[in-house]
Amino acid sequence: MTNHPPKIALVTGAGSGIGRAATLGLLEDGFSVVLAGRRAEPLQALAAEAEARGQTALAVPTDVTDPASVEALFAAIEQRFGRLDVLFNNAGVNAPALPMDELPLEKWFGVLNTNVSGVFLCARAAFGLMRRQTPQGGRIINNGSISAHVPRPFTAPYTMSKHAVTGLTKALALDGRAFGIVASQIDIGNALTELSERMTRGVLQANGTTAPEPMMDARHVADAVRHIAAMPLSANVLNMTVMASAMPFVGRG
Repeated sequence: MTNHPPKIALVTGAGSGIGRAATLGLLEDGFSVVLAGRRAEPLQALAAEAEARGQTALAVPTDVTDPASVEALFAAIEQRFGRLDVLFNNAGVNAPALPMDELPLEKWFGVLNTNVSGVFLCARAAFGLMRRQTPQGGRIINNGSISAHVPRPFTAPYTMSKHAVTGLTKALALDGRAFGIVASQIDIGNALTELSERMTRGVLQANGTTAPEPMMDARHVADAVRHIAAMPLSANVLNMTVMASAMPFVGRG
């Protein structure tokens, strides 16, 4: 029997919510997982949990908006593991739901820096490592949103950022062909996390009313990540929408 070395995955925003759920799933599937995020404590706690189960996890506190921090993250990956097979580009933030002219500009730049520049910086670094490593190639999975298709009221920064992610995903899927690098995007609708729990109490709707919305467990997003990560590089899911079935996305809500 041939012993294959474990595959290496990187999850950004790994300390909570969808990132944590995806990390647990990838660890269960036998990946060695690098945990990136701004807060060291939840990353280290999750890594300790994994190590206690005999799994391999490396916590690397990272600010994805800082090029030097991203460079240090990928240097740590290359030094420890020598390669990267899967990047789940998950870290993201939102802005308050306000009319565009009332939104503080620092909130706009915060969303842009994390959801666009942060995703690009991690994809760029992963692309470079995946080109250099032997065997060449790998998979980049970007966290999108149903906002990549339709906006919610007063969500211009977040909606624009997720449209940008769609463009990046398609560009990566094209530019990576020569190097065995494939790219996917998972557009998520109403996964229940610490940040989205407020939606169970009411969300502004397109008709001006406020209404609670159905939610789904974040593990269903993790299962989608695991499915894509397990595919051979000869096959890909370019776009996938994973959503709470009854949420107001299709139809008239």
